[in-house]
Amino acid sequence: MSHAMRHATAKKINPVAAALPPSIRKVFALAVQCHRAGRLGDAELHYRTVLAAHPRHADSLSQYGTIALQTHRPELAADLIGQALAIDPQTGPNHANLGIALRRLGRLDEAAACYRRAIQLSPNHAEAHNNLGNLLMRLGQMDEAVACYRQAIALRPDYADAHNGLGGLLVVLARPDEAVECLRRCLELRPAYTEAHDSLGMALQQQGRLDDAIECYRMALRHGPGYAGAHSNLAMALLAKGEMAEGWKEYEWRWRTPQLMPAQRTFARPQWRGQAAEGKTLLIHSEQGFGDTIHFCRYAPLAAERGFRVVLEVPKRLARLLGSLPGVAQIVSSGETLPPFDLHCPMMSLPLAFRTTVETIPNAIPYLNPDAFQVESWRIRLAETAPAGLRVGLVWAGNPRQGQAIATATDHRRSMPTERLAPLLDIAGACFFSLQKDRTVLPVGWPQCDFMDEMDDFADTAALIANLDLVISVDTAVAHLASAIGKPVWLLDRFDPDWRWTIGGRDNLWYPTIRVYRQPAAGDWDAVVARAAKDLMVKAGQ
Repeated sequence: MSHAMRHATAKKINPVAAALPPSIRKVFALAVQCHRAGRLGDAELHYRTVLAAHPRHADSLSQYGTIALQTHRPELAADLIGQALAIDPQTGPNHANLGIALRRLGRLDEAAACYRRAIQLSPNHAEAHNNLGNLLMRLGQMDEAVACYRQAIALRPDYADAHNGLGGLLVVLARPDEAVECLRRCLELRPAYTEAHDSLGMALQQQGRLDDAIECYRMALRHGPGYAGAHSNLAMALLAKGEMAEGWKEYEWRWRTPQLMPAQRTFARPQWRGQAAEGKTLLIHSEQGFGDTIHFCRYAPLAAERGFRVVLEVPKRLARLLGSLPGVAQIVSSGETLPPFDLHCPMMSLPLAFRTTVETIPNAIPYLNPDAFQVESWRIRLAETAPAGLRVGLVWAGNPRQGQAIATATDHRRSMPTERLAPLLDIAGACFFSLQKDRTVLPVGWPQCDFMDEMDDFADTAALIANLDLVISVDTAVAHLASAIGKPVWLLDRFDPDWRWTIGGRDNLWYPTIRVYRQPAAGDWDAVVARAAKDLMVKAGQ
């Protein structure tokens, strides 16, 4: 039972209840007694008995509504608590509980309004402040969410849930020092708090303390063995360390996380897990981002070498390019009708099926090839546009994924403000090409060429990149693309890197042509660009 629900069920009998006939008043008192004892079925029966005789009894409506919340019936809860508020609109805890019901129904703006009204009526209602913080974080209103959590803690310094909420949000905001302090306080209050151990692991990982983070994830799983978030985070940390045998197994838990559970595919045919099945048709389907698909599509030819007839389902913008993969019998764009198949495998489960270790990473490049005719067309065109000098492609920002607050915050860490590129663009002997798609372009007058409006899919972009000498990119799909076709890539990476860029240090075992330039401290893009600019001057002959 949440703190908000406990607050509601602990209310004293109001004057309306006192005015009930004695026999009905006894039934209501029995209902409250059963409710507080956790005998929800009996309590619900008694509340319904009261309401059969007195349909406008606000306390029975609201308390029955909290039982509906506790038993995962948010529609019923919203109806009952809404009726109670129509009778008595000045009860803050009821507004808070209605907010819980509406949040579960996905009516987030209405839920936020309920929490705000609850706080107006009951300013010291710590649970309402905490719940509003949780909701605002989902809505991407991070600063106000921080304030809500801090207010909840000010009202109740021993409120472990608020400490955990604030700590988790500080992790999202890449403020790990504050997050560690907050989460350690949470764990002092509640040592077996699974989610707090998990969030502490993420904060420590942002600080670069990978071994300590792994221990936190394992501690989270000691307290909550089925907590998918900790399994998934442990997988990422193990993969970052190169401990792939355990890491790939743990990564299968990703499908039980709230982020990926809605995207899990269900098929009548079983998932391929590495067993021999020569002559069978294997459907390999992409998942997550464009970069992930470009990264892991390298396994499709390996499956063909094992005797499978390989069908590859990928986003439409990648379909033409991935048609260059050897051994793939058929490419299907996402959303199109799938042909018959015997087995399937999500693309990022292929390393587990192939038992990939650091020593067996398939890193032969190029494994993707742009269209030769397009490459030649761009060669002719660029000979006129940039006849001399080093041709350098630039990418400075990723996909912000608007509407996904946590993903947007992660993109903010990997993306670079355009003004930070100035030291690169000042280098003589280099001609710069924007490879940035669907984002704000560089300021007018900066030295660059921009053909991205002509790019309809990744095959178009690959043909352009094939005529460049170097790509300098933050962690985006273009970095994967350029590497997969064999171009040198300088990766400008954040302080807390994605797991795949840690394997091999400054070089990368997945992509031999990548050189990693990592922030020495969180947010320090100036140091990263300064090192890259120094190397670019040498490469450009300056």
